[in-house]
Amino acid sequence: MNKFYLTTAIPYVNGKPHIGHALEYFQADTVRNYHRLLGEETLLLSGADENALKNVQKAEEEGIKVEEFLNRNSKVFEKAFSDLGIKLDVFQRGSDKIRHWPGVQKLWQLCFKNGDIYKKTYGGYYCVGCESFKTEKELVNGLCPEHQKKPELVREENYFFRLSKYQNQLTNLIETNELKIIPENKRAETLSFIKSGLEDFSISRSYQRAHGIGVPVPGDKTQIIYVWFDALDIYMTGIGFGINEKEWNKWWPADLHIIGKDINRFHTVYWPAMLLSAGLPLPKEILIHSFINSGGQKMSKTLGNVIDPFEIANKYGVEALRYYLLSQIPLSEDGDFTIDRFLEIYTADLTNGLGNLAARVAKLSQNNKIKAPNPEQVFDNKLKEYFKNYQFSEALAYLWTKVAEVNREINQRKPWELSGNEAKLTILNLIKEIQYIAFNLQPFLPQTAAKILNQFSGHIEYQSPLFPRIKNS
Repeated sequence: MNKFYLTTAIPYVNGKPHIGHALEYFQADTVRNYHRLLGEETLLLSGADENALKNVQKAEEEGIKVEEFLNRNSKVFEKAFSDLGIKLDVFQRGSDKIRHWPGVQKLWQLCFKNGDIYKKTYGGYYCVGCESFKTEKELVNGLCPEHQKKPELVREENYFFRLSKYQNQLTNLIETNELKIIPENKRAETLSFIKSGLEDFSISRSYQRAHGIGVPVPGDKTQIIYVWFDALDIYMTGIGFGINEKEWNKWWPADLHIIGKDINRFHTVYWPAMLLSAGLPLPKEILIHSFINSGGQKMSKTLGNVIDPFEIANKYGVEALRYYLLSQIPLSEDGDFTIDRFLEIYTADLTNGLGNLAARVAKLSQNNKIKAPNPEQVFDNKLKEYFKNYQFSEALAYLWTKVAEVNREINQRKPWELSGNEAKLTILNLIKEIQYIAFNLQPFLPQTAAKILNQFSGHIEYQSPLFPRIKNS
């Protein structure tokens, strides 16, 4: 089957979706749209990581039942996709005892059968924010560098996974690109971590410390399966692992996982090792994006620089936000978002660039009563090259050079001063140029591309601006 299965990360639902989620969701939808254009059957999955201590703590803070908290917040994350103009195929919840838990226990049993799970007493520093144990060398002044909080010292008997057993195999898989990690700097980080020496890690918590929330360890009701062992399996249970083998076999392995840099290790080291242990196929590629700052600083409520993506989308349009995040946020390094910069790009690229081009060509076509030819439906080979390594910003920069070229061509040819056959041929050529741009724009800005392709089919009429000018921008 010609298929492409991709996933976003599975977020904790203790907060609300932020601009980093919007970036990831737009990236995923762009890749999915591209593969649809190639004629492939696609599936896009996300979900909710619900069996986490931080969710329990948040529910307790609000004074509501954990189940009520999870139901409410998971709906917010699921709704975020439709609010951003994206149709999600599967939203798999970690609390789903029918569709998720059987697959988690099956994965556990496969690893256990291979001799890679054992029990021992352990003491260590546990960061609830990361939902993981930290070594002393990972702490900075005794604090988790990510959450700036002192981890809890935990000592209990848990089950462990033999991660150390897979050090050489993982190194080989990544170095040969059998497991492809993009971009290169994130791949280098993963290899550096592996080569520094892998240690076995805890994959369960006591029932008491987990507050009874989570998937029980098969055959041991005193233990709950570790949140990361559980949540990562959503990528498989969401397509039938453990309950519908035919559907799972149709889609697995995942062609692409898209994640943020803070969960690199779990996806490029722990997850592949677990699959190797279970004797299951590995995902083909893992795309790791960086963070979004504001004004060069990390977003925080204290600084007052938090950007709400849904406010931006409601005010200026979903696709204006989508264009900014895909075109202005680099893949390998942290990007930046400020309202001033957003408005600058909106005006230059969308209003004066693409929007102005569509309006000019439509007006010329209408005035000269020229009907649109059927558009050529061939995706640009240069863009295909960019998609191989998910270079979204480079791909859009390339497309916008085409926008600028056609705008310059109009200025130079001045078709409004031409007449007869010369005017007709010039305008027909401009129509073909804008059809080409719109066809290739479909993965990135699907709604905008559809509007342009619809406008430039058959009888062409001037319409309201694609991206209205913003007053005082």
